[in-house]
Amino acid sequence: MAITKWTIDPTHSEIYFKVKHLMVSWVTGSFTEFNATVETEDDNISTATVRFTADVNSISTNNEQRDAHLKTGDFFDAENHPQLIFESEKLEKIDNDTYKVHGTLTMRGISKTIVFNMEYGGVTQDPWGLTRMGISVSGKINRKDFGVSFGMVTETGGVLLGEDVAISANTEFVKQVKVEKQAA
Repeated sequence: MAITKWTIDPTHSEIYFKVKHLMVSWVTGSFTEFNATVETEDDNISTATVRFTADVNSISTNNEQRDAHLKTGDFFDAENHPQLIFESEKLEKIDNDTYKVHGTLTMRGISKTIVFNMEYGGVTQDPWGLTRMGISVSGKINRKDFGVSFGMVTETGGVLLGEDVAISANTEFVKQVKVEKQAA
């Protein structure tokens, strides 16, 4: 059995999030610098393990002042915790193209077990002879679980920002190498 390594194609991938603002609308953002790898047994997606990192300093909400605030200790604390990290622990097959990805998300130095929904887009050959794989991921986290409580209640008793943060990723991976697995 061979282990296949896949690396993310950042030009054909996006990682974004959204959170309720004043509980009436959404603020969306993304990370522009990220990396991810997937390893599978042969090309079997149901055996996948995933490692994802995002550079907190690459956060973008299309507002420089807000982005600067998000990098502070009120939110991501980029100076002390410059990366978000997700590492999968198991994949649970729902049907042919749908999975639950169980893993650990580390943000602000706090690690929590979470589950994301994953849709497998399949594998194809591109015009240049490379093998590509598509994966979409979605889910949500509670930001308080990671020590982010800024804006929970305003001076007037309202809520500035919602607790739940929706996370989505549309990703494309390029097959790198197959390495024969050594018998133990």
